[in-house]
Amino acid sequence: MPHAKSSDTTQTAETEFDLAGYEVIVGVTGGIAAYKVCEVVSRLVQRGAGVTVAMTRAARRFVTPLTFQALSGRPVLVDLWKTGDSADIQHIHLTSGADLVVIAPATANTIAKIASGLADDVVTNLVISADSPVLVAPAMNDRMWKHAAVQRNVAILRGDGVFLVDPVEGWLACRSLGPGRMADAADLLAEIAAQLKKRSPKALNA
Repeated sequence: MPHAKSSDTTQTAETEFDLAGYEVIVGVTGGIAAYKVCEVVSRLVQRGAGVTVAMTRAARRFVTPLTFQALSGRPVLVDLWKTGDSADIQHIHLTSGADLVVIAPATANTIAKIASGLADDVVTNLVISADSPVLVAPAMNDRMWKHAAVQRNVAILRGDGVFLVDPVEGWLACRSLGPGRMADAADLLAEIAAQLKKRSPKALNA
């Protein structure tokens, strides 16, 4: 009698290279949940997507750029003023080919910047210049998440058409329980894939 396939094997077969052709920019900001984004980037690449990671200075305190470079197979953007392989020091050219811009984890500070149109680092600069849908996954202390100013900024993002993956209840880095924990990697990956599949890859229309 043949052995039944494991659920992991079945899931892999169903999703293998289903995101081929899509380009995703992942902006990582300064939160402990940055470690979850490593799995998200790895899984996106395994499913065929091209992933470019950008990091704020605070994000680099939690995960090194080298980690994301190894997972994505691409250089990581950490500075507005380093040109890399392009003369575009603000890296705006990247957003023209991106199918989705993801900010995860999104701190209260970054959410406030995006809501007010500030672009003073490489991550927020990419958001402001995005020519694609933007998905934001907040992560912060539960009291911060409930604060009126944060909720006001979240409402502004929703009104601007930004897709939010709300934080969930759980154990937080501040050693308390409450809403503020970033969605688990599998759930975030599912939301990213769903957003991408709403339209064909830009590369097909180039």
